[in-house]
Amino acid sequence: MNKIKPVVPNIFLCIGLDLVGMATYLIPALAEVTDLVWAPVSAMIFYALFGGRIGKLGGVLNFLKEIIPFTDIIPTFTIAWFIRKKESDKWLTEN
Repeated sequence: MNKIKPVVPNIFLCIGLDLVGMATYLIPALAEVTDLVWAPVSAMIFYALFGGRIGKLGGVLNFLKEIIPFTDIIPTFTIAWFIRKKESDKWLTEN
């Protein structure tokens, strides 16, 4: 039985979402306050984009990354895109 082909989100969307998360550094005084709002939103977007195992784990990790000070620089959406792309390419070669 073949596995379902992994859906790969748009790379530019993933980069853009990472940039939104990093944009909080533009206003240092509000950075951590805006992260309190962005953290749950980005976690839900992450899960919606990637779904499944990557979406669940990545959503939690993305939430924590946004909540923990000075970790916004980690491009979680883009990293997950590369992981999903690799899964998709592997699926294509197996089927």
